[in-house]
Amino acid sequence: MRTRSERLLGRLALGLSAWALAGAAQALNVFACEPEWAALVRVLVPDAAVVSATHVRQDPHHIEARPALIAQLRRADLAVCTGASLEAGWLPMLQQRSGNPRVQDGEPGMFHAADHVELIDPQPAAGPFAGDVHAEGNPHFHVDPHRLLVVARALAADLARLAPARAPQVRERLAAFERDWTARIADWERRGAPLRGRAVAVQHGTFAYLWRWLGMVEAADLEPRPGMAPTPGHLQRLQQQLRAQPPMAIVAALHNDPRPARWLAMQLGPEVPALLLPATVPDPAAPDALGAWIDGLLQALLEARR
Repeated sequence: MRTRSERLLGRLALGLSAWALAGAAQALNVFACEPEWAALVRVLVPDAAVVSATHVRQDPHHIEARPALIAQLRRADLAVCTGASLEAGWLPMLQQRSGNPRVQDGEPGMFHAADHVELIDPQPAAGPFAGDVHAEGNPHFHVDPHRLLVVARALAADLARLAPARAPQVRERLAAFERDWTARIADWERRGAPLRGRAVAVQHGTFAYLWRWLGMVEAADLEPRPGMAPTPGHLQRLQQQLRAQPPMAIVAALHNDPRPARWLAMQLGPEVPALLLPATVPDPAAPDALGAWIDGLLQALLEARR
């Protein structure tokens, strides 16, 4: 027969086990519209269960509202998306079909990163043939590490309000991220100084904030209109335009068709490479996913300059 002390210890062990199971059951479920936000959530809440609706080889403008995504959003405590109409073609349908009241617009569980930063190049649509434009401004601001840090602070505040028990951990993780990220921005800007003033021809405004941050010049766009695939006639005109003063590189995102950028680079000569850069983190679950991604972008540009 067990003693009274043994019985008390047994009950205490059972209570602790039940508490641990309850804590596990209350894991924070986060639906990220893009990989950069999945990576950022993991920085602030490493034990969160995070899914990303898109990956590096997908254009986040154009995603199918698949049943699997609806089911993932239905389970989410928090949805973290870009906003600024980037997901306008598919996120509202997911919200409606998920039936999850926590992640509807205006609710605490719906976080739009664009609400917390200043956007560049607002372009109100001038009609049905204006192309893929955003009245709020260019939504691809995550390639600017300064703006990404602003979003991190806003997201940390929302996470602390949404899950008060996690607030001390979130604040501690944010402080560590701020220290590291600020130091890395200074190093990136020092290393990127030789790129200032250099010109690139681009496809879409995917990296517009990167050029602005590094002081680079966008000499031409392979798209006749935003979101419209490059046409042979437009590419031939660009070839004639750029031949007198070739850019440092032709840049497209990894999710773009690589053929237009490669064709134009070939026409301009071997000193003008075609760069296919990842427009977001390739693996949001990887250690240092955000920092390694920015490092990779900068390194690719510096190698193209050489």
